[in-house]
Amino acid sequence: MQKLFFLLTLSFAALVPGRAESVEAFEARLFEAVSSEGITVVHPWASWCINCVNEHDDHGWKNFIEANPEVTFIFVSVWNSDEDDAGWLAKYGLGDQPNLKIWRHPNQASRQGERVSELLGVPVTWMPTTWVFRDSRMRYAINYGEVRFDMLQQMLKDSVKGQW
Repeated sequence: MQKLFFLLTLSFAALVPGRAESVEAFEARLFEAVSSEGITVVHPWASWCINCVNEHDDHGWKNFIEANPEVTFIFVSVWNSDEDDAGWLAKYGLGDQPNLKIWRHPNQASRQGERVSELLGVPVTWMPTTWVFRDSRMRYAINYGEVRFDMLQQMLKDSVKGQW
């Protein structure tokens, strides 16, 4: 019943012209995504962040996403990111992958105390951040900056095993 109410609320909000998505609705949509079957990688990032740019060297994210078609990737722009997130990521070959979602957090404040400080109850303290979820539970978190794709690949492999 709660899921039905949630979906009806989101559907109604989408029909109201000019109404931006609330932070609460965004969080609910993100929770719904990580609760789906399989593995979901959530990647909070910002277009101004040099660490976020560095992750795209040698088409890092593009190659990684395309090499893992069974995984859903959600890039969430936060902290005063460029308004054209999809265009920004397109420069690095991202956007056409069927397993990639590019979402913009409704709170784009950049000042400490006003900006996004957590997603899904997890602190966001550094850009970029990368989290691996399976069945609504976080399995791994890289909260210190640039991802190493060999390490992330191992995390995905370990998440599939179902040890947790």
